[in-house]
Amino acid sequence: MGTIDGLPPLREVIATHELVAKRQLGQNFLLDLNLTAKIARCAGDLAGADVLEVGPGPGGLTRGLLAEGARRVLAVEKDARCLPALAEIAAVYPGRLQVINADALGLDVLAHLAPPVKVVSNLPYNVGTELLIRWLTPAHWPPFWQSLTLMFQKEVAERIVAKPGTDHYGRLALLAQWRCDARIVMTLPPEAFTPAPKVHSAVVQLTALPTPRFPADRRVLERVVAAGFNQRRKMLRASLKGHPRIEALLEEAGIPPTERAERVGLEQFCHLARLVAERPA
Repeated sequence: MGTIDGLPPLREVIATHELVAKRQLGQNFLLDLNLTAKIARCAGDLAGADVLEVGPGPGGLTRGLLAEGARRVLAVEKDARCLPALAEIAAVYPGRLQVINADALGLDVLAHLAPPVKVVSNLPYNVGTELLIRWLTPAHWPPFWQSLTLMFQKEVAERIVAKPGTDHYGRLALLAQWRCDARIVMTLPPEAFTPAPKVHSAVVQLTALPTPRFPADRRVLERVVAAGFNQRRKMLRASLKGHPRIEALLEEAGIPPTERAERVGLEQFCHLARLVAERPA
């Protein structure tokens, strides 16, 4: 696909601005505008929404989001080399693209967004999981965003949607599925990117639930889940031994004390978290 907006093809943009991807920034550029438009469509109707994009790079997904009708896009880009290419996109879509040269981990994006908000990003590999956990664990729920449509390494995507008893099931699956509907909506081979990573990638969509699936104190649940999976092959009575009555609480929650965390479902973890909160050590 050559162009969707009168701007040059992405390979030409990268050559013009000498945008060689930097490994230390976790950059892998997606150059096919057919694919970037498809990812934008995975986020649903964008016409009435502000969209947060982290790590736009040369702007392939940015162009897809704007072409698909996003009310406004806030693009947060740490790499100053990308700013001229993004400025060219902003000129084609007056008033609809704001670019901030900053590290997304240290930026208060709420000051620049108006609801409803959707997050759509080909996240830099080196910060993707940390950003996701921040978005999943705000102090108050529902969050500032309605949905997250995010590109990850395929293995990370599988960890987000994993079910109990599978190899990928763990803390990330529990945090995501407690408060969201999560599903993989697209997979991409390494050759779709420049430079080609060593692994496949996948796009995950997470839609925020109005309230968590099961009641639990967020901080207690996070603590119990983290302890349970810290040594995932250990029995829960051993990995949670910091609580003096843990065996009794596990049994009350319907979890055998000899069970391992990887086989315990979300509802049971939430039940255990409630009991731990009611009867602190």
